[in-house]
Amino acid sequence: MEAKAHARSIRIAPRKAQLVVDLIRGKQVGDAIAILRHTPKAASPIVEKLLNSAIANAEHNYSMDVNKLVITQAYVNQGPTMKRFRPRAMGRASRINKRTSHITLVVSEK
Repeated sequence: MEAKAHARSIRIAPRKAQLVVDLIRGKQVGDAIAILRHTPKAASPIVEKLLNSAIANAEHNYSMDVNKLVITQAYVNQGPTMKRFRPRAMGRASRINKRTSHITLVVSEK
């Protein structure tokens, strides 16, 4: 049995979120929360909130034991990109890509 949590169209670049998600993949839930609390990255509060949601889903929907939960899958996919333009010299403009992420966490009992 496994419980999932998704965060869609989060305003952080997938490459930056991937660095944080790689830290917690395969870890026990308590260890993962401790790692996320002490990681100075912008994505760590977002991933921590998502992990708490996955834990709540496991506990409420599937009656799993919180102390035995392990993060079995954790991945980040690219979401829609917002395109903006920035004025440059001599009347030109350059495009700025504001990337978004879809983050998914799957927890299961060990």
